[in-house]
Amino acid sequence: MSETIQNSQTEEEQKWILQLQNPQTTSKERTIAFDGIMRLHRRAIYSHIRKMVIDADDTDDLLQEVFVKVWKNIAKFKNESKLYTWIYRIATNETLRFLDRKKKKQGLKMNETSEQLMQNLESDEQFSGEEVQLILQKAILTLPDKQRLVFNMKYFDEMKYDEISEIVDTSVGALKASYHLATKKIEAYLKENYQ
Repeated sequence: MSETIQNSQTEEEQKWILQLQNPQTTSKERTIAFDGIMRLHRRAIYSHIRKMVIDADDTDDLLQEVFVKVWKNIAKFKNESKLYTWIYRIATNETLRFLDRKKKKQGLKMNETSEQLMQNLESDEQFSGEEVQLILQKAILTLPDKQRLVFNMKYFDEMKYDEISEIVDTSVGALKASYHLATKKIEAYLKENYQ
């Protein structure tokens, strides 16, 4: 995660938020402000979504949906949290809804969903690098969606538990337990499949 994102809003980001929330702002100014916010957060949000859904096309669609929601709801942003946290929460909720819809649509059980994601992972050029990384990703895909989400935010995004707590609206204690269980499941998967 970049230093800018971890710290509080920059002056420029704060200016963009105010411009987007001000009804007097011209259309051109709103567009420039929103483009700035998208440039600042797009890569991190894309990565967050991609780790959950694996498929690049689905990730692109979800990223677009997330930023449409941000555009439509920026007036509701109250500065009680960092803008990044707010956008991350929207992305998390949209991603979990997408995964639920996909499971229901295809009538898949947890293990079938994991298998399908693993097939997508193996055929995806972005993930076809090191074998160790592929093995780790396969292990992560065996986790339930919310546990995978917590693991990704803590392990890959290096987020603090209090940040994750704000995003997923869960207690820090529950997150620590979820992360611990996730690491144990990943460890067991690796021992069972790759010793």
